[in-house]
Amino acid sequence: MEKHTGKQIALTGDRPTGRLHLGHYVGSLKNRVKMQDEFKQFVMVADVQALTDNAENPDKVRNNVIEVALDNLAVGVDPAKTTFFIQSMIPEIAELTVFFLNLVTVARLERNPTIKNEMRQKGFEGNVPAGFLAYPVSQAADILTFKATHVPVGDDQLPVLEQANEISHKFNSLYGETFSKIESIISHAPRLMGIDGGAKMSKSLGNAIFLSDDTETIKKKVMQMYTDPKHIHVNDPGSVEGNVVFDYLTIFDPKQDEVNEFKAEYRKGGLGDTVIKNRLADVLENIISPIREKREYLATKPDYVMNVLLEGTKEARKVAAETMAEVKKVMKINY
Repeated sequence: MEKHTGKQIALTGDRPTGRLHLGHYVGSLKNRVKMQDEFKQFVMVADVQALTDNAENPDKVRNNVIEVALDNLAVGVDPAKTTFFIQSMIPEIAELTVFFLNLVTVARLERNPTIKNEMRQKGFEGNVPAGFLAYPVSQAADILTFKATHVPVGDDQLPVLEQANEISHKFNSLYGETFSKIESIISHAPRLMGIDGGAKMSKSLGNAIFLSDDTETIKKKVMQMYTDPKHIHVNDPGSVEGNVVFDYLTIFDPKQDEVNEFKAEYRKGGLGDTVIKNRLADVLENIISPIREKREYLATKPDYVMNVLLEGTKEARKVAAETMAEVKKVMKINY
């Protein structure tokens, strides 16, 4: 394991609830490859967090631990530079979560905009599991167990990070300076819409292009993409705004001068949807095919992939034990 002395610490991760897709790639995975040379980076397979709304389906979580590890490794997150770990195998995180629960009120958790929004999306209403409601507390423990200084987030997760800093500040004020302020690394990657154009790309909504999709599947999904419903005939003027195919071409096509020419032609009429969809299918295949090939190769070596997770977890456990020793000392429970 490479030493990262002097580097600031970043923590990020994935819920093992399904394979990762293009939205994860532009929003997080590409950045992890870059960050591993700039930070001491931890990548957490968040199986405990996944169980907060999948408690009745542990097989789903268990079966996807290897899947999300494969996706990370296939895009170039390097276990020689990044410490992978499985959340449930670091009991210190759960221990710190219990201590942090004393520092936040239920009312404050219920006011968290991220939690309110996700409760609404999942239809929990008055029947929210306590573990789900306390997600910001457990996330604070995830981060602070490893003394992370930086956490990459999208705008929608900023309230959770804000609450983590509140908890950190409260702990420090009660027991003495133990944790540093957590800085957000805001993702400026575009929010990738699903192929249906109705919501962001999601594992659960069936509107995603996965990093493991084969050539035929990619093409099939691109052909299903939402364009301009008023662009019925080739010669009809079409709208580029809100057109998922053009959104993707703008994000992924390396030849933006040609994309701009396509946009101008589409707006005035004379360019068919099939032409731009074929273009996009080729662009996405060029991006995904090397990832898919590496993923398929690594999938034949499940023992290697699991060993990456287990060895990383050993390293992470050492860091967690040091943090917990310090926490118990300042809390005066180091008997």
